[in-house]
Amino acid sequence: MARAFVTGATGFIGYHVARMLRERGFDVRALAREGSDTGLLRAIDVEIARGDLRDYEGLRTVMKGSERVFHVAADYRLWVPDPRTMYDINVRGTVNVMKGAREAGASKVVYTSTVGVLAPPKNGTPGNEETPARLRDMVGHYKKSKFLAEQEVKRFVREGCPVVIVNPTAPIGTMDRKPTPTGRIIVDFLNGKMPAYLDTGLNFVDVEDVAEGHLKASESGVVGERYILGNINLTLKQFLEVLSRLTGKRPPRWKLPYAPVLCAALIDEGLSRLVTGREPLIPLTGVRMARHYMFFDCSKARAQLGMAQKSLEIAARKAIDWYRGNGYVQRGL
Repeated sequence: MARAFVTGATGFIGYHVARMLRERGFDVRALAREGSDTGLLRAIDVEIARGDLRDYEGLRTVMKGSERVFHVAADYRLWVPDPRTMYDINVRGTVNVMKGAREAGASKVVYTSTVGVLAPPKNGTPGNEETPARLRDMVGHYKKSKFLAEQEVKRFVREGCPVVIVNPTAPIGTMDRKPTPTGRIIVDFLNGKMPAYLDTGLNFVDVEDVAEGHLKASESGVVGERYILGNINLTLKQFLEVLSRLTGKRPPRWKLPYAPVLCAALIDEGLSRLVTGREPLIPLTGVRMARHYMFFDCSKARAQLGMAQKSLEIAARKAIDWYRGNGYVQRGL
């Protein structure tokens, strides 16, 4: 039985990658930090290897014998009190996984990047895998750290490591336990906590299609190539209208002007850093990211990998039902 090694399997995308690998008959070993909840992975017969991305010696030991490696893990937060930890995990941790995969003799490595490292064209057209971007274009430490990590991955490709890069857009679906910022939009909508919206846009995709895209990238992806794993471009207003049709709840009526929201975020983040130490209610990075439509052309993954793209309504319905069934929505809403 072929062995696959997965990082980030306790997370949203990573869980679905591990599950699909098991369904296809792979022996799956998942890296998990001490204290993290691995019950769902054990339930699908995934072997748990306790460790940390920052510990190379421990990592190389648990990666031995892995034929395929999926590096899905990342520190994904819009606000961090100390960004050094994020760079340590996202950049140095990625280097450690690449080194471990090379030493293990993996036949294919899939690195989970993000469309956040691709700057959308300023003319409003959707970006693609070749859209140029620079470090100074990256908004916030998460995007900057992932941009730097992807540069390290490309270095390993040049040195002969068989890595394929995938760049997911905004996935929605089941098992979004934290939830992600995109999932938080759905949860807040269901709980009646979205009286207004910003004029922004995202590319939405079913998380199960993203997971399948990872597997297809490991099978037929070209080493060194990027593949955007996404589906449909929608403004936030359009996405909220989809949620409204599926739930019968009214969508927000008011569009917030950008400048006052930016000012509120600046004040809130200042208070967080200087006074409270808590995560800001209005993350400045999130507001700055919302200034641009993150629209992308996802045709390459469909044409070259055969990636499925189920309708947004199917993905949104699964997400809604899962949040309601797992205690994220107040009773009666």
